[in-house]
Amino acid sequence: MAKAAKTAQKKDLKASAEAKNWTKVIRAVRSPKTGAYTFKEAIVHKDKVTAHLAGK
Repeated sequence: MAKAAKTAQKKDLKASAEAKNWTKVIRAVRSPKTGAYTFKEAIVHKDKVTAHLAGK
């Protein structure tokens, strides 16, 4: 059985650290036609969440 390369493990740690900077934002949006709510999903950087929710 072959061993995994140590460099591959370091790349995975770096990628997971960068992935923690992103957030999934789910907004409830009301339809003007029917009045029903639908949900809009977006992947946003954690520093820009408030701006996204403000509609900018």
